[in-house]
Amino acid sequence: MRIAELSRRADMPVPTIKYYLREGLLSPGERTSHNQARYAEAHVRRLKLVKALIEVGGLSVAATREVLAKMDEPGMSTLDSAGKAQFAMTPARPAVEDDAWRAAARETEALIDRQGWRVRATNPARRTLTSALATLYRLDQTTQLQLLDSYAEAAHRLAQADLTLLVREPDPDALLETSVIWTALGDLVFSALRRLAHEHIANDQPKT
Repeated sequence: MRIAELSRRADMPVPTIKYYLREGLLSPGERTSHNQARYAEAHVRRLKLVKALIEVGGLSVAATREVLAKMDEPGMSTLDSAGKAQFAMTPARPAVEDDAWRAAARETEALIDRQGWRVRATNPARRTLTSALATLYRLDQTTQLQLLDSYAEAAHRLAQADLTLLVREPDPDALLETSVIWTALGDLVFSALRRLAHEHIANDQPKT
């Protein structure tokens, strides 16, 4: 297909496609003449993945290029590639080395141990969780810590359901695209459902 057809299929303006080509986010098409190239279905899928990383995942062009380079490393499974994309989409949280942070870090590690989770020390979600728990300590809201295992068990069930559905996708690029989009939107969906459930349960409580 020519670039105009690629633009239509990927729902992306031609100037944006040319920019992504210059930035190395998309491999060049097969050159058919001095100023013409032919593109394949793989280019459509890659553009949709780039769009998901930048527009949904909120990554910069530079970060997207780095993620794509890691995802394209030879010998890496599709799920490993999806994991790298997920890591990149997790906001970095600076460590504030006070007593609250240290207590929160211990709580995070204890929770991971209790759940028997095998997760890398470099997983940025560790720091995200620690940052949230440190805020609880600083606000003297540690009563809420007793909910952690319930949250973890619910998260485990959701993650299992996520992966069960994802691995049914036969196309690796489509799997990556779905994983990126759902990583970004799944948190929003769960947050909205939790609030809806709060109202439903509150309506069942005796009025005082």
